[in-house]
Amino acid sequence: MNYTHRECVKKVMDSHGSSFSSFNSYFHALSDVPRRFIRRAGCVSTTFEETSRIRSRSGADMRKNLRWYDLICFGIGGMVGAGVFVTSGTASHDKAGPAVILSYAIAGLCALLSAFCYTEFAVHMPVAGGAFSYIRVTFGEFTAFLVGANLVMDYVLSNAAAARSFTTYLGTAIGVSAESKWRITVSSLPKGFNQIDIIAVLIILILTVIICYSTRESSVLNMILTAVHILFIIFVIMMGFWKGDTKNFTEASDPNHPSGFFPFGAPGVFNGAALVYVSYIGYDAVSTLAEEVKNPITDIPIGVSGSVILVTILYCLMAASMSMLLPYDLINPESPFTGAFMGNSNGFNWVSNVIGVGASFGILTSLLVAMLGQARYICVIGRSGVVPIWFAKVHSKTSTPVNASVFLGILTAAIALFTELHVLLNLVSIGTLFVFLMVSNAVIYRRYVSLGTTVPWPTLSFLLSFSFTSIMFTLLWWFAPPGKPKGFMLGACSIIGVGLIQLFSYMVPQARKPDFWGVPLMPWIPCVSIFLNIFLLGNIDTASYIRFGFFSAVVVLVYVLYSVHASFDGEEDGIVCQKNVEMVKESIDIEDQTLKIQS
Repeated sequence: MNYTHRECVKKVMDSHGSSFSSFNSYFHALSDVPRRFIRRAGCVSTTFEETSRIRSRSGADMRKNLRWYDLICFGIGGMVGAGVFVTSGTASHDKAGPAVILSYAIAGLCALLSAFCYTEFAVHMPVAGGAFSYIRVTFGEFTAFLVGANLVMDYVLSNAAAARSFTTYLGTAIGVSAESKWRITVSSLPKGFNQIDIIAVLIILILTVIICYSTRESSVLNMILTAVHILFIIFVIMMGFWKGDTKNFTEASDPNHPSGFFPFGAPGVFNGAALVYVSYIGYDAVSTLAEEVKNPITDIPIGVSGSVILVTILYCLMAASMSMLLPYDLINPESPFTGAFMGNSNGFNWVSNVIGVGASFGILTSLLVAMLGQARYICVIGRSGVVPIWFAKVHSKTSTPVNASVFLGILTAAIALFTELHVLLNLVSIGTLFVFLMVSNAVIYRRYVSLGTTVPWPTLSFLLSFSFTSIMFTLLWWFAPPGKPKGFMLGACSIIGVGLIQLFSYMVPQARKPDFWGVPLMPWIPCVSIFLNIFLLGNIDTASYIRFGFFSAVVVLVYVLYSVHASFDGEEDGIVCQKNVEMVKESIDIEDQTLKIQS
């Protein structure tokens, strides 16, 4: 029997109604969790659905007024924050020595490969959801919710940490101790949560107002702040090359310490890369602005890849400057650049104050970009129906997701008010690397699997096998004792990994190829990205894995208690599971035709 869409909607409404209309309805919904979870968790949407009907749930459209140079500035602003002023010192002193320059280059390559994967999705599906939307059209609703929730929480926590860092660096810039002068200690609160930071709260609230007002004005402000920040970075680089000495590239201050450009060998370079990679986190926020880009086909690839390349060059120059200023074993792990000039007898103490000013501007730009990105993530999560639709609303006058921006701004400010920096830093990074890993897997899956026309198991088997091989290599690298057995096992894992890629490329044909922009050398580049992200996850501390496990459990609980029922009810509004083969084929045909017309 054939039904019209309206008849289908009425039939579904008559069958189960709203899960939240009464206590009885909700208790009935809870008793039906297994069936609803099976029905909704693996449901995928199509690109056409994401860019049309689902996007329309926000009401007004986001205004398309960004170009490639806006995206480059957003990317630079999002990445070049205070992180490089801290992580570079530890990476050089404890991990890589002067070869930290190569560590930044390797981390930049890893970021660029992940950026390629993001770009393919963003060009083909220019919506504000970023990784959430990419995973939703590939692996389904539940995995997308897990990814999106972790990424939003990482943004909130890292933004709170950055806001408190701003207070510290601003104090350094003007020669004031932020902890004693600007923060209020409340003895009744537990340690780590007892220093009230009003300045961090004010910065978060001011930036929230700006991003609510207009994305165009936010871009202009970001350009100004980024330009000023880059001037400070160039100043730091020039001071390093002027005051530094090239002999510090190869000599340690203490003859008992290892010397040479590679004092800790090749493992030290990769260990350093794992540490400094956190300085690149931020480019993914650019993909959430895809819905506001005038010409996604050309602007997004230039904006995302260009920003990663430029930031990599800046980071390598900064690392070279730092390595010239002092021998690696004299570098202060916590403040490498300010420490190099502070207490200097040649009258260069003022340079540390200038560096504090530059870091302050860097924090503002990274905060602005991250807050823009996190609001758009939760806006699209709201469109999907797994959180209240209130978060998805776009204001008709400002063309920005005001509700999501205000909610996240207040939440971030509340966390930044009480929570110490060291507590927050133990809770970030792993979620973001997990998301990057999932996007790299998703771009391979989407290229080689088309619903209704190809069998997914060969691709899934390859992804699982390659990921397992990468995990084994990572565990051996980080935990196996040095020696010939370790080298033999690492070599065996490498051969197996390369063999798996070659075998998959030969036996499984691509189900679809992008019309406009795609990741080159498929599947090699996404596979290298998968391996590098797994390898970097091996350097994450235990506290982060505990946080990730705990928060992921909470996300699953929220999905079971609320989201799966809201999503199930959302089928009444046409947010259906794309399981009908003809429907999928029709949607894919429509989306391809639409994109070709737009081009």
